[in-house]
Amino acid sequence: MTADKRAVSRDETLRRLMTEYEIPVRHMCCVYLRDADLAADAVQDTFLKAYMALDQYRGDASEKTWLMRIAVNTCHDMRRSGWLRFIDRHVTLDKLPEPVIQADYGLTELTLDVMRLPQKLIDVVLLHDYQGFTVRETGELLGIPHQTVISRLHSAHKKLRMALTETVKGGAPE
Repeated sequence: MTADKRAVSRDETLRRLMTEYEIPVRHMCCVYLRDADLAADAVQDTFLKAYMALDQYRGDASEKTWLMRIAVNTCHDMRRSGWLRFIDRHVTLDKLPEPVIQADYGLTELTLDVMRLPQKLIDVVLLHDYQGFTVRETGELLGIPHQTVISRLHSAHKKLRMALTETVKGGAPE
């Protein structure tokens, strides 16, 4: 294959990946970073890194898993950078990507409750519950043992149940 054909093939692959996975990657980055502008940067960096590493993709994991791992690493790098201390990182729900279906009050509250969890719990909830990765895939994406994923999911779900109970006792707004 000539260099020109290989470049066209890489460009087509990137376009396909962006079409298929931009929204899930953006949503995960938004909730993870709690800042829509940072999430947009993270998404752009994720796809740039994916493009640069296309030749190294071996197919050991699904494309979605591979992209999410790049996105998680990108978000981790962004959160570790020193200048994040000077940014208001509170995302409002109106800055998240549009959902496929309109959320009701309970789903909105649940999303807010998830965003209030400690970051290590947010990570597993986002990947397992929101993105649909298995416990093993979530562990691989985060670089932690799958038993740790199970433990963190248990803790997160317990905290979310408690928050839901408080919301139900308080009642939904009219």
